[in-house]
Amino acid sequence: MPSYRAVLQITGLRPGNAPERVMDAAREALASMHHVEADQIDIVRGVPQITLRFLVEAENDSDEVAAARRAALAVQDAVEDVATTGRLQVLRRSRGRWVPLGL
Repeated sequence: MPSYRAVLQITGLRPGNAPERVMDAAREALASMHHVEADQIDIVRGVPQITLRFLVEAENDSDEVAAARRAALAVQDAVEDVATTGRLQVLRRSRGRWVPLGL
């Protein structure tokens, strides 16, 4: 199964939400669609970002990429309920490298 990453900048926390709720919301949204392999939070140039690695059922490339994009947008939508977000990236694992896909 092809492996993908959704990388989402977190620019603020909405009132009344604990910081851990950001990753919980992202993981729940993604797990409802695909198998989540891993998740992490990093600070890149002073901006928090979450990364979720997930698998997409093997089909043809265009269907897999479309499914990965839909999943990443679902993650962003779920996280927007608890936090404000910035840039969203989707990457695909190809020959040992993570290749960015356009949204």
